[in-house]
Formats: sequence, structure tokens, C-alpha cells
Amino acid sequence: MHAVRRYIIIFMLAAGLTGCAGGVRVRQGDTLYSIARKKDVPVRALIEVNQLKPPYIIHPGQFLSLPRTEMYRVRKGDTLYSIARRYDMSVNSLARINRIPAPYTIKPGQELEIASWSGETTVADAGSVSRQKAGSQKRASAVKPVRRPDAFKGEAKIPKAQAKKKFTWPASGRVVSGFGGGAGAGGNDGINIAGKIGDPIKAADAGTVVYAGNELKGYGNLVLVRHKDGWITAYAHNNKLTVKKGQLVAKGQKIAEMGKTGGVKSPQLHFEVRYKAKVVNPQKYLSAR
Repeated sequence: MHAVRRYIIIFMLAAGLTGCAGGVRVRQGDTLYSIARKKDVPVRALIEVNQLKPPYIIHPGQFLSLPRTEMYRVRKGDTLYSIARRYDMSVNSLARINRIPAPYTIKPGQELEIASWSGETTVADAGSVSRQKAGSQKRASAVKPVRRPDAFKGEAKIPKAQAKKKFTWPASGRVVSGFGGGAGAGGNDGINIAGKIGDPIKAADAGTVVYAGNELKGYGNLVLVRHKDGWITAYAHNNKLTVKKGQLVAKGQKIAEMGKTGGVKSPQLHFEVRYKAKVVNPQKYLSAR
């Protein structure tokens, strides 16, 4: 699916682009979440385009600009990876917006939608999305709302004291998509493990469930677990969730059942490991099977 660049709006290159932005007037009872759902845009995009600050409170009568999508005509020699880098997007986001399946083949003359924000909301934004839905005005500390780290520039550096951290495998299937950048890998912020519908998904370590829901486009039924020392694990595309937000879970405890919800067509688990919200390669921190 993902150096963190906070709250930067992309300046679109002029060549090959057309389009304009719109806006919406906030009504009584509106939240960023409800507006994002109504207009079919990511919550993070609304935050960035309007330069909102935590705790992201909006007021009736307030005017919010809506994020744009621009059109880019593919040229000879372009790849999805080169276009994504040109516009500071992830390959995953670009492929998802345009419904392009792996191996992400594009052709000259093809038109692609380019987002005018930095990237789609990802698992690191889940706490923020959940709080908007609930109407909370308090900023939770469990998951800080940060944008997708750039997987193409390498993973986060881990302090020596945490470098030997080990998690157990959350599922028993084979890895069908590895971590990292490049057109073939799709800029994956984690790994994808294949399996069958209903296969148990287990907590990779003991911790607290800080998110359990399906508000994040492309991730389907998602669970986030916060562990001690700043570690977070994410489990996406589940068929069924068996835990709730705030629940304490043990290492190896079943937290979900494998599915194909969100942006996948076959049963699999998208699994991420983050240290203080920054992405790392899960396979470096998983124990031997």
C-alpha cells in the first residue's frame, strides 16, 4: 500500500494537466468525516488543502476547499512509478485512484487522475478519522495523524534499543507482496500474506486495539494495535473483526478473520509495522516461523 512531509499541498506541474477546485459550506452537525464521505475524498486531503490544525474542529458557516483531481495524459516512456514520483504520490495511491491492477501497466495516451493532495489517508490516519466520526474534540495520543511515509526512500531508522524487537507472524500464508518501492512492488508500506477466507488473523504482540473499523478507503476492515515502546501494527482487508477499539489483546490472540475487503481481489492480509508512526519493513521484525 507507507520521509514524512507534513501538511504540504502539491503544486501541480502545468504540462498535461487540467481541472479546478470546488468548495463546501459547513452545516450544523457536519464533521470532516461526514463531509469527506459525502464528497468522496480522503479526510487527510481536506485537512491538508484547508491547512487545518489538530484537533481539526470545524464550525457551521465555515467554507472548506475541496481537494482536486487533475488529469495527466501518459507519455511514451512513462511508468506509474515515474508519474507517482513526479507528483509526490505513492504508486499505491495512484493505482488505487485509477483502478489499475498489478503489474500496474499503463499506455501512452491513457489519462490518469492525479490527486492535488499529498496522498490518500492511510493507517496512520485511522485514529484521526475515527475521532472525526465520533465528533470528539480531544486529540488522542494513541496514533498520531501523519501522512504516508515515502516507502521509496527507505524505512524509518530504529534506535538500537528497539532494533531487536520481534513480532510473531499474524497469518500463516505465504508473502505475495513484499515491502518497499518500485513499480512492481507498488510502494508497499507493509507486506501482503495470502490465505483463505476465514483464516485467523492474530495479534503480532500484546497491546491495545486503537482502531477497528472500515472507514479508510482501500483497506477494508482494518485493525490497529498499539504496543509498548511506540510500536504499532496494522491488519487490513479482513472479512470479520473479532476485537473492538480499546480492547487489550494478547500476543497471538485472534483479532480478525482473513478476507478480501478493500482494494484487493483475493483473500489476503495487508500487514504493517510502524515505529512511532513511521513505517518499517515487517519482515525484519518477524520471528522465524
